[in-house]
Amino acid sequence: MADNNAQKVRDIIEKELGVEREKLSDDASFIEDLGADSLDIVELVMEFEKEFNIDIPDEDAEKLRTVGDAIKYLNDKVAV
Repeated sequence: MADNNAQKVRDIIEKELGVEREKLSDDASFIEDLGADSLDIVELVMEFEKEFNIDIPDEDAEKLRTVGDAIKYLNDKVAV
C-alpha cells in the first residue's frame, strides 16, 4: 500500500509540476528543487486531497516541503 501511495504521489507531482520522474527523490524540495511556487503547492495539495479522498488542513499543508514529506504524510493519513 505504501509503495502504491508513493507512486500516486509521484504521478501527481510529475503531472502538476511537469518535472521528470528522475527528479522526484524523497528529499527533493517542491520549491527549491522542483521549481514550484505557492500556487503550485496549493494545486498539489488539492490533487492529493482528491486522489486520496482526505482533507489536508492548511497547517499540515504548510509542512509538506518535500516529496518525502508528502509521501509520509499521505501514508500516515490513509493508513488511519
